[in-house]
Amino acid sequence: MIKFGTGGWRAFIGEEFTKDNVCLVAQALANIIHNENVAERGFVIGYDRRFLSDKAGCWFAEVLAANGVKVSFIDKFVPTPIVMFKAKEMACAYSACITASHNPADYNGIKVFIEGGRDADEVITQKIEEQIAHLTLADVQSVEFEQAVDDKLIEIINPMNEFVDSIIDFIDIEAIKKANLRVLIDPMFGVAKNALQTVLINGRCEVDVINDGKNPDFGGLMPSPSAATLYRLMHLVAQEGYDIGIGTDGDADRLGIIDEKGNFIHPNEVLVLLYYYLLEYKGWHGSVVRNIATTHLLDKIAEDHGEKCFEVPVGFKHISSQMEADDSLIGGESSGGLTIRGHIKGKDGVFASSLLVEMISVTGKKLSELLDEIYGRYGYAYTAEGDCKFKPALKEALYNKIYVEKQLPEFEYEIEKVSYEDGAKVYFKNGGWVIARFSGTEPLLRIFAEMENKSQAEQVLQTMKTFLAL
Repeated sequence: MIKFGTGGWRAFIGEEFTKDNVCLVAQALANIIHNENVAERGFVIGYDRRFLSDKAGCWFAEVLAANGVKVSFIDKFVPTPIVMFKAKEMACAYSACITASHNPADYNGIKVFIEGGRDADEVITQKIEEQIAHLTLADVQSVEFEQAVDDKLIEIINPMNEFVDSIIDFIDIEAIKKANLRVLIDPMFGVAKNALQTVLINGRCEVDVINDGKNPDFGGLMPSPSAATLYRLMHLVAQEGYDIGIGTDGDADRLGIIDEKGNFIHPNEVLVLLYYYLLEYKGWHGSVVRNIATTHLLDKIAEDHGEKCFEVPVGFKHISSQMEADDSLIGGESSGGLTIRGHIKGKDGVFASSLLVEMISVTGKKLSELLDEIYGRYGYAYTAEGDCKFKPALKEALYNKIYVEKQLPEFEYEIEKVSYEDGAKVYFKNGGWVIARFSGTEPLLRIFAEMENKSQAEQVLQTMKTFLAL
C-alpha cells in the first residue's frame, strides 16, 4: 500500500520503498498530468543525500520521460526548497523531491509539489493513490536515463545559484556584512551546507561547518534538528564563542537554532522571533498562520500589532494555502518549518536561517536578548512535547478513544473548548492547551502542551499520556 501522509509518501527502504513502487508513483503522476493536459509545463525532480535517493530520482525521471513529460532533473543533491523554488519559477503543475526529510535513515520517500511549488494537498495525494490502486507494473512505461537525455526528454539543470541569489536579494545583506558574525552550521549530514554557507559568506560571516559529508546513517542520529540531536552544536557554539548555531534537517526544509549561550531555541520561539522582528523592527504588516500544535504566543503578537493569527491542521500544505488566502506575512509550525511572504510557498530552512542572521545583524541584539524582550512584553509560554510509539494493533483502540468516544482525562485546569479538527486539542481558560494527534509520517502519537511555565506544561502532558496509557 502506498499512502501519502502530511509530508508526502515515506516508507522503509527495501520493504515498501522499492524501485517498483517509485515507478508506480511516477506512472500515476504521469497519468494525472496527461488527464489534466499539463504535460507541456514540465516537471522538476530533485533528490537529497539519503541512500537510494539519486537512483530513485533517475527511476522517477525515466518513467515521466517515457510518458512524454519533459523533465528538468537536478543532477546533484539539493535542499527540497530548491526544487520548490525552481518549480515555482518554471510554473510547473507538478514536481517532486526524493526525500524522507527528517525520518530515520532506513526510510526514504517522495514529496510531491503542485502549482506554485507548494506541498500537494489531500485532493492531489488521493488522486495519486487512486491511480496507483488501478496500476500494475505492466502499465509502467520507462526509458533509459541516458537515452532520454540524448532525446532531450530529460534536461539536466542546476538551479543552486538562482536560489542563493534570490535569498541574497531578499535579505539585508549589507547589514549582515557590517555585523561581522561568527556562524556555526550543522547540516546533520544533509544537504543544506552549500546553499547556506554561500549566502552567509556573501554576508562576510565567518562560517564553520560540522557533521558534513555523505553519511547514510546520519551519524547514528535522527536527521531532525532538536535539543537531543544538536548537542555537539550547542556545546561548540558556547565554547568557541559563535553568535549563532544553525542546524538543518535531512532535506533542509526545517531548522534548529542555538543561541550565543549554547541554548536550544525551540522552533516555536524561532517563529515568534521572526514574526516579532518583521512587525516591530522592519515595520512590515500581515497575519500569521500556525498549525494546531504551535505556540499561541503568535496570537498575542499578532493582536498587539493589529493583525490576525490563523490556526490550521498539521501539514504545511494547510499553512501555505491559508497564507495565500490572506496574503499572510509568515507561516510555520512547531516542528521547525516556516516561510515568509514573497519567498517560496513551502518550508525553507536555508532562507529562515538567513533571515535570523539578518535579524541579529539589524537589531544589534543577541538571540537571548530578543527573546527576553518578547517575553517581557507578552509573557512566557513553555511547550512540552512527547512522541509516543504504539503497536499497530493498538491504533484502532486509541483512535476510538480519542476520536469516536472523545474521552478526556480530568485536568486541573478549567476547559474552555475542545477541537477535533486534527487530533484532540483541549483549550484551557487560562490560555494554555494540550493536543494529542497521530503522526502523518510515522507510527507515533504526538502530544504537545503549552502552559505559562515548564512544570505546568509537563504536568498536563503527563496527564494526557497516562490517560491514554502511553
